Amino acid sequence: MKILVCVSNVPDTTTKITFTDNNTQFNTNGVQFILNPYDEIALSRAIELTDGGKVTVTVINVGEVSTEATIRKALAIGATDAVRINAKPHDAWYVAYQIAQYVKANPFDLILTGRESIDYNGSKVAGMLGELLDLPSVSIIKKLDVSESSATVEREIEGGKEILTIPFPFVAGAAEGVAEPKIPNMRGIMSARTKPLIVVEPLEVKTFSEIVSYETLSIRGQVKLVAADDTAKLVELLHTEARVI
Repeated sequence: MKILVCVSNVPDTTTKITFTDNNTQFNTNGVQFILNPYDEIALSRAIELTDGGKVTVTVINVGEVSTEATIRKALAIGATDAVRINAKPHDAWYVAYQIAQYVKANPFDLILTGRESIDYNGSKVAGMLGELLDLPSVSIIKKLDVSESSATVEREIEGGKEILTIPFPFVAGAAEGVAEPKIPNMRGIMSARTKPLIVVEPLEVKTFSEIVSYETLSIRGQVKLVAADDTAKLVELLHTEARVI
């Protein structure tokens, strides 16, 4: 079985976000970038499926050379090899299109993504990949088990769980619960230096969206604490200050 895991390079969640050029560009100065946590979950499950030696795991990233440290971490975790499509990821459509064209020339049995990237939280790439490749796709899976010709996935839905059996090949977006993120060991870190990392030039594709500007979150106002047993005070504040009742 050949598994492809799509990984993205995102700012650390503790990063203080700022913008430049009249709030039209994300300021990367001093920003620590990491492997997207949801992609790391997908990768960890793919690595678990390699037990037995009959599965290979390729990671793919649409990004510039600065993302290679993140790709090497994915290799250190246990991926077999990696592909970097040498382009700035403009939006989800651009990323999905570039990956889809690579997959058309290099087929895989299973394509995994994270449920979303933690920078833009779009949850679009898995669905777009399925459409572009004419493959079944399922997003936000909580469990993944495989057999020789199909996989069983589990999703949470309102009021319960949904269990699906899907034949290979297909695309899935993994969420928390699919696997526990793996920490690279020293052997993995050393071997990652020599594992294949292929750089592919991007294809031209029409863009359908652009970022006009960014806005930072407004500063949270002062918080008033009310004792749990002081219902009258809570009602008074909701009425006189919050004005919601």
